[in-house]
Amino acid sequence: MRNLVIAVTVLFSAFTAWVIGQTGLVGFYRQLLDGPAGWQVLVDLGIALVLVFSWIARDARRTGRRFLPYLLLTLGLGSIGPLLYLVLAPRSSRDA
Repeated sequence: MRNLVIAVTVLFSAFTAWVIGQTGLVGFYRQLLDGPAGWQVLVDLGIALVLVFSWIARDARRTGRRFLPYLLLTLGLGSIGPLLYLVLAPRSSRDA
């Protein structure tokens, strides 16, 4: 399972870097805010990430890990934050 999470993280990070390289970070968000379909995607992503934030915060407290770096990464780059949280989990947390 860990190898799958690593692969998804690497591939999605590369794709995100390519998209931001094409549009710029501001351009990326500007395209999302350009019309109702983008608004819906942005709101849906926001809802999903708030749910993920709550899980990461609870898990970070339980395992003694820091939450803030992953929160900031998630706010700036979306799913890359939670994916890295999973990839960088201590072995005992991954096995639980």
